[in-house]
Amino acid sequence: MKYVTIVVPDCELNLNSIAGAYEILTRANDYWQKIGNRSRLDVRIAGFVSESKINGGYFTVHPTDIGQIKKTDLLIIPSIFGDYAKTVKKNDGLIDWIGDQYKRGAEIASMCSGAFLLAATGLLEGKTCSTHWNAIEKFREMYPNVKIAEDKIITDENGIYTNGGGYSFLNLMLYLVEKIFDRAAAVFCSKVFQIDIERTTQSQFTIFHIQKGHGDDVINRAQMYIEENIDAKISFEKLASQLAVSRRNFDRRFVKATGNTPVEYLQRVKVEAAKKELEKGRKSVFEIMNDVGYADDKAFREVFKKVTGLSPLDYKNKYSKVELAS
Repeated sequence: MKYVTIVVPDCELNLNSIAGAYEILTRANDYWQKIGNRSRLDVRIAGFVSESKINGGYFTVHPTDIGQIKKTDLLIIPSIFGDYAKTVKKNDGLIDWIGDQYKRGAEIASMCSGAFLLAATGLLEGKTCSTHWNAIEKFREMYPNVKIAEDKIITDENGIYTNGGGYSFLNLMLYLVEKIFDRAAAVFCSKVFQIDIERTTQSQFTIFHIQKGHGDDVINRAQMYIEENIDAKISFEKLASQLAVSRRNFDRRFVKATGNTPVEYLQRVKVEAAKKELEKGRKSVFEIMNDVGYADDKAFREVFKKVTGLSPLDYKNKYSKVELAS
Protein backbone atom coordinates (compact mmCIF):
# COMPACT_ATOMS: atom_id res chain seq x y z
CA MET A 1 0.00 0.00 0.00
CA LYS A 2 1.27 3.45 -0.92
CA TYR A 3 0.14 6.32 1.29
CA VAL A 4 -0.45 9.62 -0.48
CA THR A 5 -1.04 12.93 1.30
CA ILE A 6 -2.37 15.96 -0.55
CA VAL A 7 -1.39 18.83 1.74
CA VAL A 8 -3.56 21.90 2.36
CA PRO A 9 -1.46 25.01 3.09
CA ASP A 10 -2.86 27.98 5.00
CA CYS A 11 -3.38 30.35 2.04
CA GLU A 12 -5.52 30.98 -1.02
CA LEU A 13 -5.56 27.71 -2.93
CA ASN A 14 -6.49 26.23 -6.27
CA LEU A 15 -9.37 23.86 -5.52
CA ASN A 16 -9.01 22.14 -8.88
CA SER A 17 -5.48 20.95 -8.15
CA ILE A 18 -6.62 19.39 -4.86
CA ALA A 19 -9.84 17.86 -6.15
CA GLY A 20 -8.28 16.88 -9.49
CA ALA A 21 -5.34 15.09 -7.87
CA TYR A 22 -7.65 13.24 -5.50
CA GLU A 23 -10.08 12.22 -8.25
CA ILE A 24 -7.44 10.99 -10.71
CA LEU A 25 -5.51 8.99 -8.11
CA THR A 26 -8.62 7.36 -6.61
CA ARG A 27 -10.00 6.60 -10.09
CA ALA A 28 -6.70 4.96 -11.06
CA ASN A 29 -6.84 2.87 -7.88
CA ASP A 30 -10.43 1.81 -8.65
CA TYR A 31 -9.37 0.77 -12.15
CA TRP A 32 -6.44 -1.17 -10.70
CA GLN A 33 -8.77 -3.15 -8.43
CA LYS A 34 -11.35 -3.78 -11.14
CA ILE A 35 -8.74 -5.56 -13.30
CA GLY A 36 -8.03 -7.94 -10.45
CA ASN A 37 -5.37 -6.29 -8.29
CA ARG A 38 -5.33 -5.30 -4.64
CA SER A 39 -5.80 -1.65 -3.72
CA ARG A 40 -2.48 0.17 -4.08
CA LEU A 41 -3.31 3.66 -2.77
CA ASP A 42 -4.60 5.32 0.37
CA VAL A 43 -5.14 8.98 -0.50
CA ARG A 44 -5.63 11.58 2.23
CA ILE A 45 -6.11 15.35 2.21
CA ALA A 46 -4.44 16.87 5.28
CA GLY A 47 -3.13 20.09 6.75
CA PHE A 48 -2.50 22.06 9.92
CA VAL A 49 -5.67 24.05 9.20
CA SER A 50 -9.05 22.49 10.02
CA GLU A 51 -10.84 24.36 7.25
CA SER A 52 -9.77 26.18 4.11
CA LYS A 53 -12.15 28.46 2.24
CA ILE A 54 -11.46 28.64 -1.49
CA ASN A 55 -12.62 30.90 -4.32
CA GLY A 56 -14.09 33.59 -2.09
CA GLY A 57 -15.68 31.06 0.25
CA TYR A 58 -17.79 29.33 -2.38
CA PHE A 59 -15.88 26.10 -1.70
CA THR A 60 -14.48 24.73 1.52
CA VAL A 61 -11.92 22.00 2.15
CA HIS A 62 -11.89 20.16 5.50
CA PRO A 63 -8.49 18.46 5.69
CA THR A 64 -7.64 15.88 8.31
CA ASP A 65 -5.07 16.80 10.97
CA ILE A 66 -1.65 16.42 9.36
CA GLY A 67 -0.10 15.95 12.80
CA GLN A 68 -1.69 12.50 12.94
CA ILE A 69 0.20 11.39 9.83
CA LYS A 70 3.53 10.00 10.96
CA LYS A 71 4.65 8.80 7.55
CA THR A 72 3.59 9.19 3.94
CA ASP A 73 5.07 7.72 0.76
CA LEU A 74 4.09 10.56 -1.55
CA LEU A 75 2.97 14.06 -0.65
CA ILE A 76 1.45 16.48 -3.12
CA ILE A 77 1.57 20.27 -2.80
CA PRO A 78 -1.27 22.05 -4.66
CA SER A 79 -0.88 25.34 -6.50
CA ILE A 80 -1.24 28.49 -4.42
CA PHE A 81 -2.34 32.08 -5.07
CA GLY A 82 -1.61 35.48 -3.56
CA ASP A 83 1.60 36.83 -2.07
CA TYR A 84 4.09 33.96 -2.28
CA ALA A 85 6.51 35.39 0.30
CA LYS A 86 3.73 35.86 2.87
CA THR A 87 2.39 32.38 2.16
CA VAL A 88 5.82 30.84 2.76
CA LYS A 89 6.16 32.73 6.04
CA LYS A 90 2.67 31.70 7.13
CA ASN A 91 3.32 27.99 6.52
CA ASP A 92 6.57 27.41 8.42
CA GLY A 93 5.18 24.35 10.19
CA LEU A 94 3.98 22.71 7.00
CA ILE A 95 7.26 23.46 5.21
CA ASP A 96 9.20 21.80 8.05
CA TRP A 97 6.83 18.81 7.92
CA ILE A 98 7.35 18.43 4.17
CA GLY A 99 11.14 18.52 4.56
CA ASP A 100 10.98 16.00 7.39
CA GLN A 101 8.84 13.60 5.34
CA TYR A 102 11.34 13.73 2.48
CA LYS A 103 14.14 12.85 4.90
CA ARG A 104 12.04 9.88 6.01
CA GLY A 105 11.82 8.62 2.44
CA ALA A 106 8.71 10.28 1.03
CA GLU A 107 8.55 11.53 -2.54
CA ILE A 108 7.20 15.02 -3.18
CA ALA A 109 5.21 16.44 -6.07
CA SER A 110 4.42 20.14 -6.39
CA MET A 111 1.85 21.59 -8.75
CA CYS A 112 2.42 24.91 -10.49
CA SER A 113 3.10 27.65 -7.89
CA GLY A 114 3.18 25.03 -5.13
CA ALA A 115 6.89 25.01 -6.06
CA PHE A 116 7.30 28.10 -3.84
CA LEU A 117 6.46 26.03 -0.75
CA LEU A 118 8.61 23.14 -1.94
CA ALA A 119 11.58 25.43 -2.58
CA ALA A 120 11.20 26.91 0.92
CA THR A 121 12.18 23.51 2.35
CA GLY A 122 15.63 23.87 0.74
CA LEU A 123 15.16 20.59 -1.11
CA LEU A 124 15.36 22.25 -4.52
CA GLU A 125 18.73 23.94 -3.91
CA GLY A 126 20.97 23.14 -6.86
CA LYS A 127 18.16 21.22 -8.57
CA THR A 128 15.79 21.96 -11.44
CA CYS A 129 12.07 22.55 -11.14
CA SER A 130 9.13 23.80 -13.15
CA THR A 131 6.42 26.28 -12.17
CA HIS A 132 3.93 28.55 -13.89
CA TRP A 133 5.65 30.69 -16.54
CA ASN A 134 3.97 33.77 -15.03
CA ALA A 135 5.63 33.17 -11.63
CA ILE A 136 9.18 32.52 -12.85
CA GLU A 137 10.51 36.04 -12.23
CA LYS A 138 9.27 36.05 -8.61
CA PHE A 139 10.52 32.50 -8.09
CA ARG A 140 14.01 33.43 -9.27
CA GLU A 141 13.99 36.42 -6.94
CA MET A 142 13.09 34.27 -3.93
CA TYR A 143 15.12 31.18 -4.84
CA PRO A 144 18.14 32.17 -6.96
CA ASN A 145 19.89 28.82 -6.42
CA VAL A 146 17.11 26.79 -8.03
CA LYS A 147 17.22 26.30 -11.78
CA ILE A 148 13.93 26.80 -13.64
CA ALA A 149 13.04 24.50 -16.53
CA GLU A 150 10.97 27.17 -18.26
CA ASP A 151 9.59 25.04 -21.08
CA LYS A 152 9.01 21.75 -19.27
CA ILE A 153 5.63 20.51 -18.08
CA ILE A 154 7.22 18.02 -15.65
CA THR A 155 10.56 17.62 -13.89
CA ASP A 156 11.62 14.45 -12.07
CA GLU A 157 14.73 14.55 -9.89
CA ASN A 158 15.62 12.44 -6.84
CA GLY A 159 12.03 11.68 -5.86
CA ILE A 160 10.90 15.28 -6.35
CA TYR A 161 8.40 16.05 -9.11
CA THR A 162 7.25 19.49 -10.25
CA ASN A 163 5.04 20.72 -13.05
CA GLY A 164 4.31 23.90 -14.99
CA GLY A 165 1.28 26.14 -14.76
CA GLY A 166 -2.48 25.92 -14.71
CA TYR A 167 -4.09 22.63 -15.64
CA SER A 168 -0.79 21.00 -16.57
CA PHE A 169 -1.05 19.41 -13.10
CA LEU A 170 -3.25 16.88 -14.90
CA ASN A 171 -0.20 15.73 -16.86
CA LEU A 172 1.75 15.42 -13.63
CA MET A 173 -0.99 13.23 -12.19
CA LEU A 174 -0.89 10.94 -15.24
CA TYR A 175 2.89 10.78 -14.86
CA LEU A 176 2.51 9.73 -11.21
CA VAL A 177 -0.22 7.22 -12.07
CA GLU A 178 2.12 5.53 -14.53
CA LYS A 179 4.89 5.37 -11.91
CA ILE A 180 2.59 4.03 -9.18
CA PHE A 181 0.58 1.62 -11.33
CA ASP A 182 1.57 1.15 -14.98
CA ARG A 183 1.23 2.64 -18.46
CA ALA A 184 -2.18 1.05 -19.01
CA ALA A 185 -3.57 2.77 -15.91
CA ALA A 186 -2.21 6.12 -17.09
CA VAL A 187 -3.73 5.62 -20.55
CA PHE A 188 -7.05 4.68 -18.95
CA CYS A 189 -7.07 7.90 -16.89
CA SER A 190 -5.99 9.87 -19.95
CA LYS A 191 -9.05 8.59 -21.81
CA VAL A 192 -11.51 8.93 -18.94
CA PHE A 193 -10.46 12.49 -18.06
CA GLN A 194 -9.59 13.38 -21.69
CA ILE A 195 -6.06 14.57 -20.93
CA ASP A 196 -3.38 14.65 -23.63
CA ILE A 197 -0.90 12.16 -22.18
CA GLU A 198 1.97 13.21 -24.48
CA ARG A 199 2.03 16.93 -23.59
CA THR A 200 5.58 17.76 -22.45
CA THR A 201 6.07 21.53 -22.85
CA GLN A 202 4.38 24.74 -21.72
CA SER A 203 6.34 26.92 -24.16
CA GLN A 204 3.42 27.52 -26.51
CA PHE A 205 1.35 28.93 -23.64
CA THR A 206 3.98 31.36 -22.39
CA ILE A 207 3.39 35.11 -22.73
CA PHE A 208 6.70 36.95 -22.65
CA HIS A 209 6.62 39.73 -20.08
CA ILE A 210 9.01 42.62 -20.57
CA GLN A 211 11.18 42.77 -17.45
CA LYS A 212 11.43 46.45 -16.51
CA GLY A 213 11.43 46.52 -12.70
CA HIS A 214 15.15 45.89 -12.28
CA GLY A 215 16.25 49.51 -11.74
CA ASP A 216 19.11 49.57 -14.27
CA ASP A 217 18.43 52.68 -16.37
CA VAL A 218 20.98 51.77 -19.05
CA ILE A 219 19.35 48.40 -19.64
CA ASN A 220 15.89 49.96 -19.59
CA ARG A 221 16.98 52.26 -22.41
CA ALA A 222 18.42 49.28 -24.31
CA GLN A 223 15.15 47.39 -23.89
CA MET A 224 13.14 50.34 -25.20
CA TYR A 225 15.41 50.56 -28.22
CA ILE A 226 15.00 46.83 -28.95
CA GLU A 227 11.20 46.96 -28.58
CA GLU A 228 10.91 50.00 -30.83
CA ASN A 229 13.14 48.52 -33.54
CA ILE A 230 12.15 44.87 -33.79
CA ASP A 231 12.08 45.08 -37.59
CA ALA A 232 15.66 46.39 -37.76
CA LYS A 233 19.00 44.61 -37.70
CA ILE A 234 20.40 45.58 -34.30
CA SER A 235 24.12 45.68 -33.55
CA PHE A 236 24.59 45.24 -29.83
CA GLU A 237 28.18 46.43 -30.19
CA LYS A 238 26.88 49.79 -31.49
CA LEU A 239 24.04 49.90 -28.97
CA ALA A 240 26.45 49.38 -26.07
CA SER A 241 28.67 52.15 -27.48
CA GLN A 242 25.70 54.52 -27.75
CA LEU A 243 24.88 53.80 -24.11
CA ALA A 244 28.53 54.49 -23.12
CA VAL A 245 29.27 51.01 -21.73
CA SER A 246 31.61 48.28 -22.92
CA ARG A 247 30.04 45.34 -24.73
CA ARG A 248 31.15 42.97 -21.99
CA ASN A 249 29.66 45.14 -19.25
CA PHE A 250 26.51 45.62 -21.30
CA ASP A 251 25.99 41.86 -21.70
CA ARG A 252 26.65 41.21 -18.01
CA ARG A 253 24.21 43.90 -16.86
CA PHE A 254 21.59 42.80 -19.38
CA VAL A 255 21.60 39.22 -18.15
CA LYS A 256 21.51 40.34 -14.52
CA ALA A 257 18.57 42.68 -15.17
CA THR A 258 16.41 40.53 -17.45
CA GLY A 259 17.56 36.93 -17.11
CA ASN A 260 18.25 36.88 -20.87
CA THR A 261 21.24 37.71 -23.02
CA PRO A 262 20.61 40.66 -25.39
CA VAL A 263 20.25 38.24 -28.33
CA GLU A 264 17.79 36.03 -26.42
CA TYR A 265 15.80 39.09 -25.37
CA LEU A 266 15.62 40.35 -28.94
CA GLN A 267 14.44 36.93 -30.12
CA ARG A 268 11.78 36.75 -27.40
CA VAL A 269 10.47 40.23 -28.25
CA LYS A 270 10.34 39.38 -31.96
CA VAL A 271 8.61 36.05 -31.34
CA GLU A 272 6.05 37.62 -28.98
CA ALA A 273 5.19 40.23 -31.62
CA ALA A 274 4.94 37.48 -34.25
CA LYS A 275 2.67 35.39 -32.01
CA LYS A 276 0.21 38.27 -31.63
CA GLU A 277 0.02 38.74 -35.40
CA LEU A 278 -0.31 35.00 -36.03
CA GLU A 279 -3.19 34.85 -33.53
CA LYS A 280 -5.06 37.52 -35.51
CA GLY A 281 -4.76 35.32 -38.61
CA ARG A 282 -4.84 38.18 -41.11
CA LYS A 283 -1.25 38.04 -42.40
CA SER A 284 0.79 35.23 -43.86
CA VAL A 285 3.74 33.77 -41.98
CA PHE A 286 6.05 35.35 -44.58
CA GLU A 287 4.57 38.84 -44.00
CA ILE A 288 4.87 38.52 -40.24
CA MET A 289 8.43 37.23 -40.56
CA ASN A 290 9.35 40.42 -42.42
CA ASP A 291 7.44 42.62 -39.96
CA VAL A 292 9.58 41.36 -37.07
CA GLY A 293 12.84 41.78 -38.94
CA TYR A 294 13.67 38.31 -40.27
CA ALA A 295 14.82 37.90 -43.86
CA ASP A 296 15.76 34.22 -43.52
CA ASP A 297 12.71 31.94 -43.37
CA LYS A 298 14.71 29.05 -41.90
CA ALA A 299 16.18 31.21 -39.11
CA PHE A 300 12.74 32.60 -38.22
CA ARG A 301 11.17 29.14 -38.05
CA GLU A 302 14.03 27.79 -35.92
CA VAL A 303 13.88 30.65 -33.39
CA PHE A 304 10.08 30.57 -33.25
CA LYS A 305 10.03 26.83 -32.59
CA LYS A 306 12.81 27.11 -30.02
CA VAL A 307 10.77 29.66 -28.04
CA THR A 308 7.24 28.25 -28.47
CA GLY A 309 7.71 24.57 -29.27
CA LEU A 310 5.65 25.00 -32.44
CA SER A 311 6.38 26.10 -35.99
CA PRO A 312 4.90 29.51 -36.98
CA LEU A 313 2.34 27.80 -39.23
CA ASP A 314 1.33 25.28 -36.56
CA TYR A 315 0.98 28.13 -34.05
CA LYS A 316 -1.19 30.11 -36.48
CA ASN A 317 -3.41 27.09 -37.21
CA LYS A 318 -3.84 26.42 -33.49
CA TYR A 319 -4.46 29.93 -32.17
CA SER A 320 -5.63 32.21 -34.98
CA LYS A 321 -9.18 33.47 -35.13
CA VAL A 322 -11.28 31.56 -37.65
CA GLU A 323 -13.80 33.55 -39.64
CA LEU A 324 -16.93 31.44 -40.01
CA ALA A 325 -18.75 31.68 -43.30
CA SER A 326 -22.15 33.38 -42.94
